[in-house]
Amino acid sequence: MLQISVEDRQWAETTWEKISVKMLAQCERLGASFPYASIDGHYSCKKNDNMSPNVYWWTNGFWPGILWLMYNASGDNKYLQTARAIEEKLDGALSGFEGLHHDVGFMWTLASVLDFRLTGDNTARRRALHAANILAGRFNPRGKFIRAWNRDCTGWIIIDSMMNLSLLYWAGRQTNDPRFAFIAEDHADTAMRCLVREDGSCNHIAVLDPLNGTLVETPAGQGYASGSSWTRGQAWAMYGFALTYLNSGHIRYLETSRRIAKYFCGKIARHGFVPPVDFRSPDNEEKIIDTSAGVIASCALLTLYEISHNDSGQTENANQYLRDAVNILKTIESKYCDYDPSADGLVRMATAQYHNKLDERHVSLIYGDYFFMEAVNRLRGKEIKIWQDQNGK
Repeated sequence: MLQISVEDRQWAETTWEKISVKMLAQCERLGASFPYASIDGHYSCKKNDNMSPNVYWWTNGFWPGILWLMYNASGDNKYLQTARAIEEKLDGALSGFEGLHHDVGFMWTLASVLDFRLTGDNTARRRALHAANILAGRFNPRGKFIRAWNRDCTGWIIIDSMMNLSLLYWAGRQTNDPRFAFIAEDHADTAMRCLVREDGSCNHIAVLDPLNGTLVETPAGQGYASGSSWTRGQAWAMYGFALTYLNSGHIRYLETSRRIAKYFCGKIARHGFVPPVDFRSPDNEEKIIDTSAGVIASCALLTLYEISHNDSGQTENANQYLRDAVNILKTIESKYCDYDPSADGLVRMATAQYHNKLDERHVSLIYGDYFFMEAVNRLRGKEIKIWQDQNGK
């Protein structure tokens, strides 16, 4: 449990009470849908070419993840029933298969692994194992990486993938099969080599030679430019490498997460604890912020605090991790949270990427809502080990 002040714990409880009122109304309104971006107070889903809901869309696990958080906190079966209905809809993605990608970890960790953790439901377990095998099937054994997207991106990896490795570790423990961990660690090592820079900043994308894993280029991706520092990618990396350490016990992943955290913490205060979309975007351009990067980073920093606070050599770092996490959460909550139960979307001013996509700039995005709730729940002392087993590893 986090060792935090009485004041911060009370803030978390008060904030959770407001969240609970909103999520009860939102559950009744959204039901078993796939919410993605909330514009003008209304959540819509990502559509496919036929203008029907895209069952393969990478964020489709975050709404059931929110519902499972609410079920665990309240015991209200309304949340369970709605989350299960979404799992049933996601079966269409498992059977359709061809639209799936590296983000099945996000989708089924929050939809089905969390279901299994909280209820012991074997159907949920089978769904999650199915997804884990699909993720493992994307592994390139010559290049030692998990392929990101489909189409012609056979050698592409992205920093977001670090958050998907928890599904592999979970599947390996469930089946007593070490191959899942081997794949996760080979991929994490390649990500360290190709995506994390010496100063702790990160590339979003690396293009590798699929025949041997040689680095070819690092495109800009969702940040400002190649060589810049997309803040949500920094948050994915910081959290993903910390979780990979917790799942594997290998210190190199913790050291990498701490290096990324040092870079992030060295910059976030000067931005008023609300991240810009890219730490290296030009000062003379319009200021675009991304609250989702902040709330994801807060989860990462709370995890690093939990790992580090009992280590006498890490006391100063641990205190900074906790201080920055709380400052990010309180700042975003005070400026950008919308508790109106009649409107969709909790955390406003999230941005999916730096360039284009104006309908995904400064809006509520479902993953921003999810990670804000995960972090607040942890400050309440009610943490569920979502990304690792309850007993640690």
